[in-house]
Amino acid sequence: MFFIDTIEIEGLGNRSYLAGGARTAVAVDPPRDIDQVIAAAARRGVRISHVVETHIHNDYVTGGLELARVTGAAYLVPAAARVSFERMSVRDGYTANIDSGLTLRALATPGHTPHHTSYVLEEAGIPVAAFTGGSLLIGTVGRPDLVEPRLTERLARAQYTSVRRLAAELPDETAVLPTHGFGSFCSSGQAEGDATTIGKEKAVNPALVQHAEAFVWQLLAGLDDVPAYYAYMGPANAAGPAPVDLTRPAVAVADDIAARLAAGEWVVDLRNRVAFAAGHVAGSFNFEAEGQLATYLAWLIPWGRPVTLLAESPEQLAHAQRELARVGIDRPAAAATGDPGAWIRDGEPLSSFPRATFADLAAAGDDVVVLDVRRDSERAGEYIQGSIHIPIHALHRRIDEIPQGTVWVHCAGGMRAATAASLLDAVGRAVVAIDDSFDAAADAGLVLVSG
Repeated sequence: MFFIDTIEIEGLGNRSYLAGGARTAVAVDPPRDIDQVIAAAARRGVRISHVVETHIHNDYVTGGLELARVTGAAYLVPAAARVSFERMSVRDGYTANIDSGLTLRALATPGHTPHHTSYVLEEAGIPVAAFTGGSLLIGTVGRPDLVEPRLTERLARAQYTSVRRLAAELPDETAVLPTHGFGSFCSSGQAEGDATTIGKEKAVNPALVQHAEAFVWQLLAGLDDVPAYYAYMGPANAAGPAPVDLTRPAVAVADDIAARLAAGEWVVDLRNRVAFAAGHVAGSFNFEAEGQLATYLAWLIPWGRPVTLLAESPEQLAHAQRELARVGIDRPAAAATGDPGAWIRDGEPLSSFPRATFADLAAAGDDVVVLDVRRDSERAGEYIQGSIHIPIHALHRRIDEIPQGTVWVHCAGGMRAATAASLLDAVGRAVVAIDDSFDAAADAGLVLVSG
């Protein structure tokens, strides 16, 4: 009898897996913070005998090398991946014994990367699950454009062939267990549902219901922005990541916070957007700990810039530190927890800005600056007539393009608008953060234009 445990990496929109039998197990695409994988194995009472990577990841720092070192497991990495550490090179058809009657078979599935490899879990020779990494996802496929622009079309075609190979070689009832597709920008689309099988994908997946040319055209046409920090993840994983350090950073007091702001460092307030808007340290930026913190902070911050974290509790700080370590922001320069009144020097006021709804924007009249910080693909659907468009990941470089006046900033739901408002507030712009669903814009009487 076998088991498969899913380890959710919600902040990055990814999944890792632990699969095995009565005594031993394999970890698939483990996150940087390996303690949760070790804990999952401990709950099952099994030893991790193998650690496998489907590919060299572009969206997070892997914990695979460290997990293999700590557990003594064999570290399986696709043979064609160029890495700087010792590993067991895996080629198409390679088979590893995981537990009694339980094996793992490698299937070359290039497309997301040139060396991408899927792994089929077989019980008594019968496929029961396929760990498909960034190849076959739920209702979609992994992006082919994260390695090198010159390879994008070639990889898109390889992705089509690889997905069809999986569908042709595996039984319909085989569970499909991808790493990406749950919010990750490594996915070319978002997962429809929480689980799938080869049979279900045959009915709905574009790579399995479209002809090759239509699939490739649609895939390439739908590619969205790539988070800037992705450029650093692949090289870090190929070099071999250092062990993660989640010990608490140095304590930042008010004078220290002020000095760091004056030096141009980033001071990030992790509290929810309602609390931040009501009162915060002038010059600080708001990235909610409960949102896609790692993705958006790593996307926006100049790489390598020191960051100080402000949190409402030690638990919130620890959560954020774990999230950021997953994308290579290893050690905050300093941190503070508690009430924002303690983060400012005596005599200094807290800064604030108003929040609003789309109905409030409609009542404000036409003489306002409306800033849309959604991505290009979102804007392509509908947008507010007369609004300015600067995607949030480009805003800190393009603030000078925004006309004078009070800026009403919106996104699709409020989280990115709050971050954008904090960027504008930090440079002294008058701002209103629209904390509302974009679906309410039309109901409020605002004129929407098709993109």
